[in-house]
Amino acid sequence: MVVVLENGQVVFSAGTGFSAAEREGLVTLCAAILESPSRQPLLPARCAPGIQFFRGLPLVGQGGQLTGVLAVMDKTPRSLSAEQAQDLESLAGLIAGQLDLRRLHSERKALDTERTRISTSMRQTEEDAQRLATRLGITLESITEGFYTLDPDWRFTYVNSEGARLLRRSGAKELLGKNIWEEFPGVVNTVFSEQVQAAVATHQQVEFEALYAPLDRWFEVRVHPFPDGLAVYFRDISRQRHTREQLMLLETSISRLNDIVIIAEAVPSGSPGLRIIFVNNAFERHTGYSRSEAMGQSPRLLCGPLTDRTELRRMALAFRQGEPVQAQIITYKKNGRHFWMEVDIVPVADDAGVFFTHWVAVGRDVTRRKATESEIRHLAFYDALTQLPNRQLLMNRLHKTLGHNQQQPRAGALMFIDLDNFKSLNDTMGHQKGDLLLQKVAKRLSACVRPSDMVARLGGDEFVVLLDDLDEDSQVAAAQAKESGEKILAALREPYSLAGYQHYSTCSIGITSFDHTEHAIGDLLKQADLAMYQAKVAGRNTLCFFDPVMQAAVSATAALQSDLRQGLRENQFLLHYQPQVGRDGRMTGVEALLRWQHSSRGLVGPTEFIPAAEEGGLILPLGQWALETACRQLAAWSQRPDTAALSIAVNVSVRQFRHSDFVDLVMAALKETGVSPHKLKLELTESLLADDIEVTISKMAALKDMGVTLSIDDFGMGYSSLSCLKRLPLDQLKIDKTFVTDILRDPNDAAIARTIIGLAQSLGLGVVAEGVETEAQRDFLSRHGCECYQGYLFCKPLPIDELEDFMRTLSR
Repeated sequence: MVVVLENGQVVFSAGTGFSAAEREGLVTLCAAILESPSRQPLLPARCAPGIQFFRGLPLVGQGGQLTGVLAVMDKTPRSLSAEQAQDLESLAGLIAGQLDLRRLHSERKALDTERTRISTSMRQTEEDAQRLATRLGITLESITEGFYTLDPDWRFTYVNSEGARLLRRSGAKELLGKNIWEEFPGVVNTVFSEQVQAAVATHQQVEFEALYAPLDRWFEVRVHPFPDGLAVYFRDISRQRHTREQLMLLETSISRLNDIVIIAEAVPSGSPGLRIIFVNNAFERHTGYSRSEAMGQSPRLLCGPLTDRTELRRMALAFRQGEPVQAQIITYKKNGRHFWMEVDIVPVADDAGVFFTHWVAVGRDVTRRKATESEIRHLAFYDALTQLPNRQLLMNRLHKTLGHNQQQPRAGALMFIDLDNFKSLNDTMGHQKGDLLLQKVAKRLSACVRPSDMVARLGGDEFVVLLDDLDEDSQVAAAQAKESGEKILAALREPYSLAGYQHYSTCSIGITSFDHTEHAIGDLLKQADLAMYQAKVAGRNTLCFFDPVMQAAVSATAALQSDLRQGLRENQFLLHYQPQVGRDGRMTGVEALLRWQHSSRGLVGPTEFIPAAEEGGLILPLGQWALETACRQLAAWSQRPDTAALSIAVNVSVRQFRHSDFVDLVMAALKETGVSPHKLKLELTESLLADDIEVTISKMAALKDMGVTLSIDDFGMGYSSLSCLKRLPLDQLKIDKTFVTDILRDPNDAAIARTIIGLAQSLGLGVVAEGVETEAQRDFLSRHGCECYQGYLFCKPLPIDELEDFMRTLSR
């Protein structure tokens, strides 16, 4: 059996006398001979239990290497003779020789095969190299860059067509074999020569930009050293260089602008938003973000909680539509502070003008301007003292509310609030405390209403509350408005601390409701004002709802006032005179009573038009007319002996008396007519004594000094007090007719009349009783000391002509 070593493995090669099944065990048995040191296996062996005799000889090749084993085996024990052993060794030598021959033959065959393969490969490589060279040449000719190679002596060995064109040559042949320094002396001692020589010296690739002055061209150059020379790529970048310089100039200019400049790039499709690619110095100064921190970020980096999201959505819509947009937004700095920025943003399209690739934003800090605008707006729409909305803002809100009601019906209410007796606080404690009270009232009013309601100050002590979005049911809405009004009444009647002074105040509230029907704002304000006035009349510290009857009364008053003005222009007024007689029945004088000869209403008494005249401010010209007319009548009577002693009493209203020029006007009337002042009697109402008593006394004293007779009309009906009465420079008291009418039936009226007469006598004043209609009334008054009477018992008020007739009958 022969086994051989192949690639370090013991492999069966040839043999006889054993079965195929026994081969594996026998090969293992032979392997012992190939061990180092070699050994004969011990028998019986586990791998070949049937072998009783084994003799193995190693097979050694010409080089001395172990190549296999020749083994002789038998299942019967035996021994070999010396001759047999010698033959066996000879056989081993022959087999080893044959193995060497077979190995050499195999190696030669493999060598031939390899030689054939190498030859084929070389032919293929030459063909591939040729094809590669062709493709390389085509590629170098087709590239848009110039390319040339130089040998170690700086001679051109290759130049492509683009390279020849860029170097202003008609073809590559003009340069091949020529020295670059001689052919292009302009590059000697330039950046080009320095960089190229550095590449050769360091065997490193270099890239640089260089100006070739003779051609006035900038080139981007890449130099690649290789063992046989240099490969040089270059391209004309003059246009890019010029563009870059322009961009650098533009960037430098933009960087130094005071305005914030941001350039953002549209991010690839599928990624939302924009990406910042440029910011200028002003951006860094204003926002606190460095350029590196902003690069690549979204412009929303500058947004924060107060940034208007609606405005951002409007800007985003403009971006999607590729439209320029202007906005004012709150922008946040890196430190968290915010400022107002006004920004103009324009899109930049691609070369085709189809897609918008960039957005340029130019912004400026307008915080100071916004603050100024806000202050101006606040001044325009808010009350400076209370910081409440003023009339203008209230009107705007009413326009919006009433306009909205027509689209979406909802009820509301308007409250007109006026502080009670506010003037007295100003007069007694000064305007500073009055202003402080108004500020505290404003705070209490704001605390009484919902955030959706509005509290406004119209001026002075007048406030308006707009209750919005009440229940659609009118009765429920009215109840809600009343509840709010009562809450306000309760809040405003609580005591106020005014810089150490405790003050109590109340208010009067007028309320008018509105719903989805059409309303005029002016009408609503008038209605609320009317209702407030009714609350004042009802005793103050209360609320009153508007009633259409009020409007009818106001409309009637307005019409009456219009007629009064026309009556003044057309001299429709006249005086009637009612005689005043003494105890002896003789006339002592008359009371002038104003009448209005209306064109359609006929003769109108003073009770019908005097209140309207006072409310409309017409009482002043009416009163002056009456005074001057009475003085002219006194002047006429003074020329006749029978009437020279008569006096005329003229009623003076509170408003007329309060007029700053009243005393001068009386003096002027007397002077113009030449009437003796004591013949003019001015009948003053008791309400004059309600306030400003010192001013009243001063004016009365001035009139008294002139000689005018002064009388208190309707005494006992108003505000008289004994302390005031004793200080007044009076001449006469006039008992009101309400006490005279029932003087014989009502003990109280009789007692009052007696008291007034006794008081006048004790003060040295005269007494006139008006409204005397019966002899019994006159007799009662006479018995108790009354000296003068006026009433229908003697004569009703008469026009001057009829009065003259009456006086003539008395004289007869």
